[in-house]
Amino acid sequence: MTETRATREEQVLERIDRARQRKARVREEHITMAHGAGGKATQTLIEAVFLDAFRNPLLEPLEDGAVFGAGGARLAFTTDSYVVSPLFFPGGDIGDLAVNGTVNDLAVCGARPLYLSAGFVLEEGFPVEDLRRISASMARAAAAAEVSIVTGDTKVVQRGKADGCYVTTAGVGLVEGDVRLGVAHARPGDAVLVSGPIGEHGVTIMLARGELDIEADVTSDTAPLNGLVAALRAAVGGGVRCLRDATRGGVATILNEIARASGVAVVVEEDAVPVRPAVRGACELLGIDPLYVACEGRMVTVVAGDAAAPALAALRSHPLGEGAAIVGRVQDDPPGLVLLKTAFGGTRIVDVLVGDPLPRIC
Repeated sequence: MTETRATREEQVLERIDRARQRKARVREEHITMAHGAGGKATQTLIEAVFLDAFRNPLLEPLEDGAVFGAGGARLAFTTDSYVVSPLFFPGGDIGDLAVNGTVNDLAVCGARPLYLSAGFVLEEGFPVEDLRRISASMARAAAAAEVSIVTGDTKVVQRGKADGCYVTTAGVGLVEGDVRLGVAHARPGDAVLVSGPIGEHGVTIMLARGELDIEADVTSDTAPLNGLVAALRAAVGGGVRCLRDATRGGVATILNEIARASGVAVVVEEDAVPVRPAVRGACELLGIDPLYVACEGRMVTVVAGDAAAPALAALRSHPLGEGAAIVGRVQDDPPGLVLLKTAFGGTRIVDVLVGDPLPRIC
């Protein structure tokens, strides 16, 4: 019986590996909401369309930003667009979300964020007072992250051709020292940490839409992570292998990216993953796994095994990392997969979703 079970598991793993090795191909004739949700559909779109068209060594790693040399310095560059609905939500708005998201993408590249751009697409009829409110929020977020918004652009489209306000931000930062971070750097024996309770942003957005008769005391975790990253790197230095902020697709998607890029297995202890009771309760009512729900102020960290304890201490010493936890380990087999050891003593595969149960969250 044991041998039969092992054989079946091997067959399943072989089928998964074969499926992942196939060349990415967009089967749909038209873009769907799933293509922007951060899951498998997004990955397929990026690989089959954008990577195929723009392929180059800086783009191919598909990290949160590109790191390159310029004039004797190493710089990180990133860009992102924000289409969150609603524009204002408990704990934040599209403005600070845009600034924090770009700052965080630079920080997890190992860079010190410096300068941002901001582009606005405004719908005819959008209230000027709301635009002032968003701009003021962006200014406060930039000041908190110690960055400057130095250039930008504004476009206005006809009424009904947008959703009030879209924001696109790009950022540049300075990579100091010999920092080499990436999802392909995880090694067996490494530890996996998250910087705090997960899923708060995605649940906040869903409840703020008022489409569900659910009440929960939840606010977005949107925050700049550059100070937290600096504290971590000061404590463990080269012991940091990988940093990623867990936005669309949540922690589960990030862990799958690490497992696939590094050719390792990531094994997570379900009981070790921090989730606030209100978020867990809302997810249970919605039938959603918190591992797939977006964060905007949390990061996943992979560090060398012997750096796990000092890394955890460094994270917890910072206000944004007080709820940090070691949630798993990296092992060599089965390569490319994320396994969850459940609270009931079983083990299951944590795959990437096709789409996202909570669209338009950033």
